[in-house]
Amino acid sequence: MMDSVLAIAWVGVGSALGGMMRYAMTLGFERWMPSSFPLATLTANVAGSFVIGCLAMWVQDGEPLAHLSKHLQRCLMVGVMGGFTTFSSFSLQTLELMQKGQLTSAILNMVLSLLLCLLAVAWGFKVAKAWYPLG
Repeated sequence: MMDSVLAIAWVGVGSALGGMMRYAMTLGFERWMPSSFPLATLTANVAGSFVIGCLAMWVQDGEPLAHLSKHLQRCLMVGVMGGFTTFSSFSLQTLELMQKGQLTSAILNMVLSLLLCLLAVAWGFKVAKAWYPLG
């Protein structure tokens, strides 16, 4: 029981950090690149997918982060990356684009988010393996 509480606490800390990182990035995008297109969320999802791909590779047996405790691994992957990437915001922003009659932007956001995030997680996995190959 105590182990589960500790795991939840680690994920909570990571989620808070990831959420703050995403919000700070959103503020930066709004200030430097204002747009009605949700570019900050798309960027967070793609970057976060790349990073979680790297982390997923590096926590496997024999890889550089395999020695991290399961709590810290969950903090980074479930917490920080879960808080940083956000398909809930993606979904809401896509719906809002549809409600505003911006169907092309909504479809573009859906297609780019799905394809770029899948490519980014695969790329992250490959880059991580190249940085720290087995053996």
